[in-house]
Amino acid sequence: MKYALIGCGRISTNHVQAAVSNDFEFVAVCDLIPEHMEDVLIKHGLENDTTIRRYTDYKNMIEENDIDLISIATESGLHAEIALYCIEHGIHVIIEKPMAMCMQDAEKIINLSKKRGVKVAACHQNRFNIAVQKMRKALESNRFGKLSHGSIHVRWNRNKDYYTQAPWRGTWKQDGGALMNQCIHGIDLLRWMLGDEVESVYGVTRQQFHDYLEAEDVGLAVIKFKNGAIATIEGTTNVYPKNLEETLYLFGENGTVKLGGKSTNNIDVWEFSEETKEDMKNKGLQEATSNVYGNGHTSLFSDMMEAIRDDRDPYVDAEAGMRALELVLAVYKSQKTGEVVHLPLKDFSSVDMIGEF
Repeated sequence: MKYALIGCGRISTNHVQAAVSNDFEFVAVCDLIPEHMEDVLIKHGLENDTTIRRYTDYKNMIEENDIDLISIATESGLHAEIALYCIEHGIHVIIEKPMAMCMQDAEKIINLSKKRGVKVAACHQNRFNIAVQKMRKALESNRFGKLSHGSIHVRWNRNKDYYTQAPWRGTWKQDGGALMNQCIHGIDLLRWMLGDEVESVYGVTRQQFHDYLEAEDVGLAVIKFKNGAIATIEGTTNVYPKNLEETLYLFGENGTVKLGGKSTNNIDVWEFSEETKEDMKNKGLQEATSNVYGNGHTSLFSDMMEAIRDDRDPYVDAEAGMRALELVLAVYKSQKTGEVVHLPLKDFSSVDMIGEF
């Protein structure tokens, strides 16, 4: 698998680690700032590997190399443009979240990938967390019975130093706010677990402590699903003094599960009406992680490799990425209009929020 990386910021080290762990042939790396490329390669002992070609223009990189798979880890506002270029050139892509900043671009990625026969994976790596996989298995086995409701709480901290590291952070065009950047992983899990099909969303967002940004630092929402379940979202970067938790709750007539830890990597509560031997092992499960991004990138890259080889859809495909984006944008639109937003959402973009705060 001939692999290349575009974008060498904060998350890129997870992409490099995942590529190395899966024995990909790392052929090229691209970033506008050469020092950023060297920094991430040094972290993995690859700075002296002359077979990895360095580029500051991703189009030149694509033209000059034979590449099977590219992962895109630039600022969010460039994800769609770069993905469409890669897909047009027949290259499979893994796109960091969010896959785009507007619904139209997400749909273009999906349609073009189908036309070109290219695989696209949305980088919602927390789906591969051990705790998340166990919750999903219980759900697919109908152990919860009828679902009542669920919730996601992403209670993190991001201070001014974080935002000054990269001026695009917190802007409507290139990033969005806490919901789009920090909380979209949890929002993806919530929608996935509760049946994906959303009827309506009502949301409220605010900018409480980060007046140097364009976007929100806290958002809350209520979601109605077509299957009758309801859910809430709470996402913020205002927690003092550091990241507190990312917790996902699921409540059914026959079961209750709470996933906790910094990134839904632990099982805090695991209760079902009919207990099994496996249940006793699940209670109190903790998956060690080195940061809030968890360990899922390696599994997501491995799945993408298998999807390409076996000509199947990736486990977290482009449609999944679009659904997570749609739910965030629906919360934004509800804030802007003050009204309930009904899905599907067709014509909304993060830039429609410019001037909101």
